[in-house]
Amino acid sequence: MSSSPSINTAYTGRFAPTPSGYLHFGSLVAALASYLDARAVGGRWLLRMEDLDPPREMPGAQAAIVESLRNYGFEWDGEMQRQSDRHDAYEQVIERLLREGLAYPCQCSRKQLEDWPGAYPGFCRDANQPLQNAAIRLRVPELEYRFTDRVQGEYGQHLGRDVGDFVIRRRDGLFAYQLAVVLDDAWQGVTDVVRGADLLDSTPRQLYLQELLGLPQPRYLHVPLIIQPDGHKLGKSYRSPPLRPDEAVPLLLRALRTLGQPTVPELKDALPGELLAWAIPRWNAERIPRTLTLAEAQLR
Repeated sequence: MSSSPSINTAYTGRFAPTPSGYLHFGSLVAALASYLDARAVGGRWLLRMEDLDPPREMPGAQAAIVESLRNYGFEWDGEMQRQSDRHDAYEQVIERLLREGLAYPCQCSRKQLEDWPGAYPGFCRDANQPLQNAAIRLRVPELEYRFTDRVQGEYGQHLGRDVGDFVIRRRDGLFAYQLAVVLDDAWQGVTDVVRGADLLDSTPRQLYLQELLGLPQPRYLHVPLIIQPDGHKLGKSYRSPPLRPDEAVPLLLRALRTLGQPTVPELKDALPGELLAWAIPRWNAERIPRTLTLAEAQLR
């Protein structure tokens, strides 16, 4: 689905859902923030399906996600991309990292690592394990990576102490999110990543990978994560209801309020596309609450 003909190519944003379930209100908040942030400056907004994990994918979820976005008035530029079409690109980068000694095979099982819940202790770092039946880990430096998030402010993580060498291809052959998201954002020319705050602590790893591979580093904006009363984030595992077409306008208004944006009573009679068109020129990311989580029960 293409959108406005006058596109500001200096800004490219994206929404990248995982098809492990339907879109829910938390997904809507992230999609809306990403969409308005791009459109407010005349930028491009892309849709990417992060279908890296077939065993966890819910049948029909991809089509349901696309239908929900359309029902809620979202329009994206170009064709939707799927990470499942990008395996060759991921594999080429892994082979390069292995050749250059920047990554290595790891034979550690989950059971072996149960007593090491923090950073990976590096058991296989210099063990010259065979590639067969092995995960691939990226060597990380003993450095702290810091960046300034547009909502959450300054954030830092010591890669060696807090994370350790992290997996970029799983033992079952599936590619890891950290690798795929970095390569795809660069491939699609993404300049601005707007997503949920549950991914804030992934960002230093992604910054390191971008630096290592000579890729541009986007700006980041992490919106508050919508959580259940028990503290869990909304999602399929916690029975978060899927977005219903007949609730598009009230839920979009609720999402706008969640993001600290203005609304007016007249919008309750608007169509979803009209509501989004009204919200675009009024978008102000500085109004987003500067918190990591927001309780769903308080968002009415």
